[in-house]
Amino acid sequence: MAQQYDNIYHGLSPEVGKIRIATQGVSWKPLDADANSKTVAIPATDIKWAEWLRVARNFQLRIGLKEKGKRITFDGFIKEDHEKLAALMKQHFSVTVETKEVTFKGWNWGSVDFQGPDLVFMVSNRPSFEIPLDTVANSNIAGKTEVSLEFVPSDNKNKKASKAVDELVEMRFYIPGTHTKEDAEDKGSDAEDDVETSAAQAFHDTIKEKAEIGQVMGETIVSFDEVLVTTPRGRYDIDMFPTFLRLRGKTYDYKVLYNSITRLFLLPKFDENHIQFIVALDPPIRQGQTKYPYLVMLFDKEEELDVELNIDSETYEREYKGKLEKKYELPTFTVVSEVFKGLSGKKIIAASSSYESKSGLPGFKAHLKAVPGELYFLEKYLFFVSKQPTLIELSDIFQVVFSRVGGAISSARTFDLKIEQKSGPEYTFTSIAREEHEGIEAFLKDKKVRVTNEMGDGDAIMAAGDGSDSDEMQSVVSTEEEEAKPRGGGDDLDSEEDADFQASSSDEGSPTESESDTGSGAVSASDASGDVEVRDRPKKKKTAPAPPDKPKKPAKKKDSTAEDPMEIDEPIKKPKPKPKPKVKNTDQEGPPKKKVKKD
Repeated sequence: MAQQYDNIYHGLSPEVGKIRIATQGVSWKPLDADANSKTVAIPATDIKWAEWLRVARNFQLRIGLKEKGKRITFDGFIKEDHEKLAALMKQHFSVTVETKEVTFKGWNWGSVDFQGPDLVFMVSNRPSFEIPLDTVANSNIAGKTEVSLEFVPSDNKNKKASKAVDELVEMRFYIPGTHTKEDAEDKGSDAEDDVETSAAQAFHDTIKEKAEIGQVMGETIVSFDEVLVTTPRGRYDIDMFPTFLRLRGKTYDYKVLYNSITRLFLLPKFDENHIQFIVALDPPIRQGQTKYPYLVMLFDKEEELDVELNIDSETYEREYKGKLEKKYELPTFTVVSEVFKGLSGKKIIAASSSYESKSGLPGFKAHLKAVPGELYFLEKYLFFVSKQPTLIELSDIFQVVFSRVGGAISSARTFDLKIEQKSGPEYTFTSIAREEHEGIEAFLKDKKVRVTNEMGDGDAIMAAGDGSDSDEMQSVVSTEEEEAKPRGGGDDLDSEEDADFQASSSDEGSPTESESDTGSGAVSASDASGDVEVRDRPKKKKTAPAPPDKPKKPAKKKDSTAEDPMEIDEPIKKPKPKPKPKVKNTDQEGPPKKKVKKD
């Protein structure tokens, strides 16, 4: 009699399904089954052992296989299912379900043990968690005592399910101390070898061996040695396998699946001596917290390579004919790009023939923020190649804005290119030569891209010549000098300005200045009368016209040589019969008249 359980997960899959246990064996099928769904069937003759243990998704039934030496897990059972499951496994397959104890302390320190195909983290001699080694993509030594494990992304073809969950992508282990080889005495190795081997290095080597990150050289299709990679920077040996490639460097090793390659670019570098081959990856490779979604390789144009692929004739005829050549004798960049194209199944994107800069290149040099790079104009993309390349699809551009930061005068020789995307971030490329403006605008309009010009009158100012900036500044300085000239043009002008200022301001000043302004020595004879006169001056400030000040020039010249204020009494009496000066200083001349009458 068959027994069925719902809401059960297979392995690490996020898909929920149902499991059925019958005399013929065990089968699992996802609830939302379609053409791409994966079903699991285990014949009764392959079942060797079974275990029951507590996991994150409730309880797990672990079934060991006879022939393959592997195991298959099913999560999602509840505690009450244990007795029924144990009876079914005993009845149908003559297998006893053993209960495996795990620790729940949650410590992040313990020991590591390799048990079959798993890496088991032990706490208090009990397993805390397990890592299937076939899910480990790369192992790197991060520092002298840290080992970083990177995991293979899920190959779930159900896109909706794969986007709905999070995945563990990296884990780091801190492993201090040194390691002594277990067979050191048997092989008679030197003691120095035992001391120099760090525990982190030994753990790293064991992971690479158990997880089969490295492959025997006989399985490689072709290998490229000492390839210069600018992103991530270093020289790497590239081993090409049927389904993946390996980058082997001095510090880091990477395993890259061909189905993670999204695009291939072959572009000329602007130094006229090199070619850049760029591989776009999704998901990207990682170095710690840094992600590298692009591999940028640099090749010399003149370098050639003669290589023969390690593929037998039968396999070549069946799988690779029409995709790869059996033997290559071409420039190195051509051989590498053709092999990548044949194994990944992606087309190579080359430079566009519809755009050409003033230098005859498919792009020009620019800056993105403070990072220099090369901006390429391709048929469907704008590609900025730098330490961290940036790819922009022309179909996703909302508008392109030409602008000049700081005004047209300060940036007359360059301009900025701001790109606003429909569904992405905004990018501003700076330090672009002004000669490229016309070609860029024509290319974008031909691609039906909206263009906005915010450069204003910058083009007209630039056409005036390189000296326009200095001429503009010179005219501003000249105007300021002309305005300042009356204040410092000579003694006569200084005296006139001083007289106007003292006659119409509220500044008390010195006794000598007040006497020369009013033209009367009697005003300064009494401190009290002088104070009253100074307080009254601001009231007449707005009504005082400028012309009456001119007749006072001769009086000021006499005042410049006189030291005794009383000597000015007689010269000041001369303008007394004139009625016009009284318009300005009606209150000021009143007191001197009264005093003269008394005398």
